[in-house]
Amino acid sequence: MIPKHCSTAEQRVQWVSELLAHPTQRGLLSQRSRNSQVSRQTLYRWEAKGAQALQEAVYPSTPAGKSALVIERAVLTLLVEGHASYRGIQACLKELLGVEVSLGTIVSIVQQAGSRAQACLARQRPEVACALALDEQYSSKRGTAYLNVVDAHSSVVWASVPPVAVDGESWTILLWYLQEQGIEWESSVSDGGRAIQEALTTLKASATHQRDVWHLLHLASQVQGRVERYLDKMQAQLATVVRQAERIATGQKARGAHPVTDVQAQTDLITQTSRIAEGLRYLFGELRRLCEVVVLADQPSAGTMSSQMRYEELQSVLALVDEMEQQAPAALQREIHTVSKQVRLALPHLLLFTRGLDPLQEQAVAQLGAWAVHLIAWAWQRRHILGADLDELVKGFHPSWRVIASKLLHAWGQAVRASSAVENWHSILRPHLAVHRTLSAGLLALLAVWHNYRVAPRGLHMGASPLQRSGIIHQESDWLLVLGYAQLAA
Repeated sequence: MIPKHCSTAEQRVQWVSELLAHPTQRGLLSQRSRNSQVSRQTLYRWEAKGAQALQEAVYPSTPAGKSALVIERAVLTLLVEGHASYRGIQACLKELLGVEVSLGTIVSIVQQAGSRAQACLARQRPEVACALALDEQYSSKRGTAYLNVVDAHSSVVWASVPPVAVDGESWTILLWYLQEQGIEWESSVSDGGRAIQEALTTLKASATHQRDVWHLLHLASQVQGRVERYLDKMQAQLATVVRQAERIATGQKARGAHPVTDVQAQTDLITQTSRIAEGLRYLFGELRRLCEVVVLADQPSAGTMSSQMRYEELQSVLALVDEMEQQAPAALQREIHTVSKQVRLALPHLLLFTRGLDPLQEQAVAQLGAWAVHLIAWAWQRRHILGADLDELVKGFHPSWRVIASKLLHAWGQAVRASSAVENWHSILRPHLAVHRTLSAGLLALLAVWHNYRVAPRGLHMGASPLQRSGIIHQESDWLLVLGYAQLAA
């Protein structure tokens, strides 16, 4: 233990003031050490404390309570908004705020906020039965994935759990947890994963499960691109085949390990592939058209296509795709078969969203006539071109049509046929996965709360947060305020 010096506080103040007043005077500290019988190390320490006290008196720092609040909000903002690592947060705090915060403190702040976020998510529940978008986001560990459940309409994140085994049991437990939380759903949508289907079958909810249409349309566009690239390749090789045939005609040997020298066969292959590419372009275009929310009938007097008519049309399209497969070059047959197979597997649930529209469309035809419903559907398909929202679009119809037209437009707008909402949530998680490698339950909950309360700065939902769009809250809220971190004074 270091013994205390016998000098008084007044004497120490006088000595330190003298040293601070003459910092450049040589020998002053040594002289003071001899006269007061205090070691040089002690005088150096007293001088440093005096200088620090004087600095704080001239430039007062933020009060302790407010400083802690500033640091907590800064840590969480840098973590969520800036996708920063813990060491990155530490460096930013030192550079921007001039404070040094230990990694342990940063981890403690994040863990505490994560616990609050988990409690906040557990209290969230929709006002009415919703539509769920389900999907897995695979982790770095083989066979495990983050399971995510997002509202298909409002994009509210209902659940996001750390990596677990991708099987029916994991999904069943998660959906049971949502039911206990009070979240009810009338339908669900996913990309057709087997584990999700098993869980929904266990919960007897597979009858209302919609197969995501965009994954199938994306697969079809990929195959179409491969067919067209194969055609371009064959056309580019034609000049080489012509040169090889000319060499043989002049008595020379063809070049290459497996030279192609038959110009007519190459030309026939190009013609065959061109015909297949053109046919698939039309058939995949029909596939896309039949998977739209509303499909106009060929004749205005027939109104719109029912779900049964679409189903029959899709079967016809698949039969023609099978014919294209048989007529295609051997190198392309497997690619075309993949599309046909995947669409057939998804077909029982691919047009599920149209079944709920049939009664309303039939009622509209009975009240307004097929021509009127055809016109309303035509306007809805071109709503972005017409430059009006749904309310303004309804005002453009005859007053006697407006009630039915409003119901039709609202139903078409609420139809769920894709799991885009959960895919958007995946895009939010990816940068954080790249930084942290793995995300804990607390950090996932923290990101979910931030997302649910975040007001869209642009786009279709500009000025509204997911929770506002769902009707759970009506006014804008600060996500950190919701977690118990008071707002900073202006």
